Amino acid sequence: MIVFITFWVLIIFTLIRQDIRTISWQDWLLDIVGLLFQGLVIPILQITVVYQGYKMLFSEWENSINLGSSLAFILSFVLIDYLYYWNHRLLHTPWLWPLHQVHHTMTQRNVFGTSRNTLWTSFFILYLWVHSLFIYLLADPTGYILGVSLTSALDLWRHSEIEPKPNSFITRFLSPWLILPLDHAWHHSNNSTIGNYGANLKIWDRVHGTYFFHDLPPIHLGIKTKLTLIQKFFFLSFSNFYL
Repeated sequence: MIVFITFWVLIIFTLIRQDIRTISWQDWLLDIVGLLFQGLVIPILQITVVYQGYKMLFSEWENSINLGSSLAFILSFVLIDYLYYWNHRLLHTPWLWPLHQVHHTMTQRNVFGTSRNTLWTSFFILYLWVHSLFIYLLADPTGYILGVSLTSALDLWRHSEIEPKPNSFITRFLSPWLILPLDHAWHHSNNSTIGNYGANLKIWDRVHGTYFFHDLPPIHLGIKTKLTLIQKFFFLSFSNFYL
């Protein structure tokens, strides 16, 4: 429910604030297919193929971990966030960058481009595998699922330009610890080596020296590629990007 409400609120604000007619039909197609794939296909795979796979492999471990809702939430929102930090950094290495570079072709900050990726990229993001595993292992996964939902909602938000004013109380409260849309905008600048790899928390970037701050958004977003639309969908080329 959190993700559903966040998605539609951000869609409405995006339509009000931005001239979406400037988005090319190819980018529209990438974004809509990406949202459907990540929002429908991946969850279905998680609760069917992946979950059932764990059930077959580790049948005696089902509901075997009793953490309580609070600790399960921390596991999801904090500890898995740290694993994602490294997962994301790996996607920026030369070996996995071809899988991830399509996501960095976004030239506008809006919710539509949140899931812009090749169709195979989700299989290299730990969420597909780890969330199913812990939902299978936990005796009560309610807190864990709440953390997953909040992480997904924040993912939609940080790809948008909907953010509190720079000197507002909300910004002063959230900025020290939470990745905000402005932070993630710099990750999506036309310099793809800028850090800010975390999803929820800034502490991981700060601890590992990859945090970048600027009080204004970047002038230019997105990298340019020579990939065709088919290559962007199906990852059929290791073509290098150029700035």
